[in-house]
Amino acid sequence: MLKRIVFGFITLLLMAGIASGQDVQFTAQAKPVVALGETFTLIYTLNAQGSGFRGPAVSGFEMLSGPNMSTNSSIRSVNGRTTMSITYTYTYLLQATREGTYDIPAATVNVGGKQYNSNTVNIKVVKNPNVPSGQGAAGQNRASGGAAAVTGSSNDVYVKAFASNASPLQGEGIVVTYKIFTKVPIAQINISKLSSFSGFWSQNLMKENDKLQQTTQVIDGEQYVVADIRKIALFPLKSGRLVIDPLELACVAQLKRQTKTRTGDPFFDDFFNDSFFNSGVANVEKTLKSNPLVITVRPLPDEGKPADFSGAVGNFTFHSEVDKTRLKTNEAVTLKCTISGKGNIQLIDKMNVIFPPDFEGYDPKVTSDIQTTAAGISGNQVFEYLMIPRKPGKFKIKPITFSYFDLDKKHYVTLTSPEFSLDVEKGSGEAASMVTYAGANKEDIKYIGSDIHHIRDASFRLKMAGSRFFLSTGFWLMLLMPLLLFVIFLVLWRKLAARRSNTVLMKNLKATKIARKRLQRAEEFKKSGNQDDFYIAISQALWGYLSDKFSINLSGLSIDSVQEALVKQNVNGSIIDQFVETLNNTEFARFAPGEKTVNMERIYNEALEIISKMERELR
Repeated sequence: MLKRIVFGFITLLLMAGIASGQDVQFTAQAKPVVALGETFTLIYTLNAQGSGFRGPAVSGFEMLSGPNMSTNSSIRSVNGRTTMSITYTYTYLLQATREGTYDIPAATVNVGGKQYNSNTVNIKVVKNPNVPSGQGAAGQNRASGGAAAVTGSSNDVYVKAFASNASPLQGEGIVVTYKIFTKVPIAQINISKLSSFSGFWSQNLMKENDKLQQTTQVIDGEQYVVADIRKIALFPLKSGRLVIDPLELACVAQLKRQTKTRTGDPFFDDFFNDSFFNSGVANVEKTLKSNPLVITVRPLPDEGKPADFSGAVGNFTFHSEVDKTRLKTNEAVTLKCTISGKGNIQLIDKMNVIFPPDFEGYDPKVTSDIQTTAAGISGNQVFEYLMIPRKPGKFKIKPITFSYFDLDKKHYVTLTSPEFSLDVEKGSGEAASMVTYAGANKEDIKYIGSDIHHIRDASFRLKMAGSRFFLSTGFWLMLLMPLLLFVIFLVLWRKLAARRSNTVLMKNLKATKIARKRLQRAEEFKKSGNQDDFYIAISQALWGYLSDKFSINLSGLSIDSVQEALVKQNVNGSIIDQFVETLNNTEFARFAPGEKTVNMERIYNEALEIISKMERELR
């Protein structure tokens, strides 16, 4: 066992040394000459581990699939010398659609924080000698005498996006549905590019393992099979004209194929060319693209808007309670506020709670129970506030208000909790006790110093008989000390008040703390396998960090505004690229197919790493 460990360690050292010593090579290759209608491969080869691969913009060719990544590694030992090679390949499957000479531009990839560009590829598309004159790329599947012909049209299968409401209010939820329409059998549906929802808070309404529910629909006199492939709930964060980019996917369609027999006799040609004798199908890969959607978001009315309104839109109920009304000093009491209903409930992140004087309060523990259905999002948010009284007496918790815009009533509604009265008695051993707190649960509260203190055995200090303290130097110092302390306290208090009034500074200082709390919540969801809440927490951590750090409203955040803000702060370009890539990877992994456990672990590590790097960069 020890030999295996030593051998493995030496092998890893050898691999690391070889990888660090070799030059990074990133090359592209393809056939220099292809025939019209011919399918060929475009291959990018990288001899190091890279990230952020960006393919070229291809024109003159139809992209059938890609990029498809693969890895190949080998270790050779010749005459006692060991060599190792690792190759990463990114492969595209292309089809020539027009004659001419085309330059495929360079692709880019990041290796070790540095961007590398591949070479350009020159491809000449010539006429297929096997196709008679007058036939283009679309006709190359048909032969002049007995070859197979694939029949089909652009309306055989297509994808279309629908919005439940094209003119919602700001914060009002809408549902965007992507439907696939087909007249022919299809298989292997694979989403290659997800729509981006800039200016929206999004939530997937369809689980990955959900079976596609199929229906039939007659369109322009032809019968289609229709299925929902994606259903997204969107909540607009700002008003104005917002555009949802198209969704792209690939699938394999079965199209009819027939052979035409030419005998010279019209009777025999019609007889043998009948579909009864020569019908068949051909599997053809199709690339589909949905239509873009334009959503015109109306602003919420200013008339009647409450001062504590924080953006909640929908139909909600509000309930609050305390777990006890009689308690002793240093004993915890919990105030529980519950918001239930349908709407943008996940965007409600705090309550307006004012703690009584002589009470120590803590940040709330937030628990979400959200249900996503085809009709939208509903559920409840629970805020648990822990309070600890430090002095005895009778205290009151002032009524808590929660305001939202009611979509049914078309006006603002304010819900108010009752006033809670607390009777705090003096606890036993109050002077000798101290409470420590380390979390949001009452189990985390510990009492220390509740035992009898040890007898102090220090030496006594004697003083001369007849000496007095009154009018002595110490007397005057003690008399002036409170005034001096008051002046110092007043100066510090004003500085602290000015600092707290600077909301931009306070948000900046708390940005990292809040982001780490959200990452801790994401880690809990990751351990429990709660995928949807995990990606929501990661997204809140990344976007919320940027919002607090640069004092940008969430509604104004986008990839472009993020890059512009980071460039103004002189952040390293590689860190900016990594942050943007982490944002894109989070949104893609949230909906993309694949091993969710691996994706969750990778996305969590990327988010934690880039926030730490960003914090060090901005110090």
